[in-house]
Amino acid sequence: MEFTIKTGSPAKSKAGLLVLGAFADGVLPTATAAVDAAAEGRIAHYLKRGDLDDKAGATLLLAELPGTHAERVLLVSLGKQDEFGDKAYRDALTAAAKALAATPAKDAVVTLADLAVGERPLSWKMQQAARILADGAYRFDALKSGKDKKDKKERGARKLTLLTATEPSAELDTAVRYGHAIATGMALAKDLGNLPGNVCTPTHLADTAQALGKQYKFDVEVLERADMEKLGMGSFLSVARGSHQPPKFIVMNYKGGKSRARPIVLVGKGITFDTGGISLKPAAEMDEMKYDMCGAASVLGTFKAIARMGLPINVVGLIAATENMPGGGATKPGDVVTSLSGQTIEVLNTDAEGRLVLCDALTYAERFKPECVIDIATLTGACVVALGKIPSGLLANDDELAAELLKRGTDSGDRAWQLPLWDEYQELLKSNFADMGNIGGRYAGTITAACFLARFTKAYKWAHLDIAGTAWLSGDAKGATGRPVPLLSEFLVGRARGD
Repeated sequence: MEFTIKTGSPAKSKAGLLVLGAFADGVLPTATAAVDAAAEGRIAHYLKRGDLDDKAGATLLLAELPGTHAERVLLVSLGKQDEFGDKAYRDALTAAAKALAATPAKDAVVTLADLAVGERPLSWKMQQAARILADGAYRFDALKSGKDKKDKKERGARKLTLLTATEPSAELDTAVRYGHAIATGMALAKDLGNLPGNVCTPTHLADTAQALGKQYKFDVEVLERADMEKLGMGSFLSVARGSHQPPKFIVMNYKGGKSRARPIVLVGKGITFDTGGISLKPAAEMDEMKYDMCGAASVLGTFKAIARMGLPINVVGLIAATENMPGGGATKPGDVVTSLSGQTIEVLNTDAEGRLVLCDALTYAERFKPECVIDIATLTGACVVALGKIPSGLLANDDELAAELLKRGTDSGDRAWQLPLWDEYQELLKSNFADMGNIGGRYAGTITAACFLARFTKAYKWAHLDIAGTAWLSGDAKGATGRPVPLLSEFLVGRARGD
């Protein structure tokens, strides 16, 4: 997708589609009012008779509106004027993105970035617009064939002009470039998540990381099973024992900052298919366990985004990738394994495998003397029960880091919600036969999973994002969401700026 920032009259803009906003009470933003004047009040007439629904994100498509030079005009509802804010703005952009992806028009002019959204600066609005509009064009049809695939490729606007009353500037260009880069990172995360487990194997994740490193000039190292055995990653390797696919431990090192600046480490859970192992999952919806590597996908997507942005920051990405399969060599409930940290773990449930691979990755992170570490994992069904599909779960051993992530989530619209990480929960992980069990019982499953990980993160500031509810959607909208690439990218942009 190609973005351009321009000033000018929306009524005189030549395009296949012109996107305008309108409030539910009939108030017209400046750009829409100008077009309405050129159309001799036609837009106000449509609004008065109720042709556009009041809810933010509703749309009305008008063909050949008099007084305009656009072939079509898309009117997007902004909801009630006194309630217009971040969410309504994003809802309007999302609706516009959906229409842009389906239109036969090849180019479009969008005026929504010029709306007043609380105290948000124009640069923020431009970045949000570029990200949401570019993300709306995403399609996953790599495994399809035939006419349907061809028809979809032929539809959708690919050249977008963001119209504003403010003169274009380097700051606005950067904002649009950042938004587009984040959408590109989201697309990679979605592609990896949507691929089936027979294609997106641990080796495929490693190959993807190496290709990114080659394209964007950052270092990538892939540790094989023998390397991990030599290091003593017994916990990670215990998960890999039942699979014929070789495990991979992927280390990416993006060095955009000063040579002595401590890096931020991102750790991604990369279970490319999770059967539950010997503690086998039920058959219903097990196909969705191909998404159990979305933590890894989000790290790869974030690396693509920051590399395209060229952020002046040092970031290390660690991905623990394997399948979790049953088999003659698979780890059994009751087995005791020794982690890279030397701590022993009684495996009470082999379907609580994510924490077993992450704990060794978190111990490995110590060698980078990190500024902070954030792990990202589709870790617990309990998080979906607790928070639904709206925010990601957030737990941390540092309140300032947690607050920063919460703010970046609000800024990006990729929100998180903090849960407690109190010492009292650690009691639930007691084991009669090892230093700890890998599950804590029926209650507080998201918290006890994080408490388990916290035992391996005492050397640095650490936060954990449980994305089990936010990494993918089920049902008719089934597919990876690309979250939390926006949150992680916004966090890293802020750190790079020193905000």
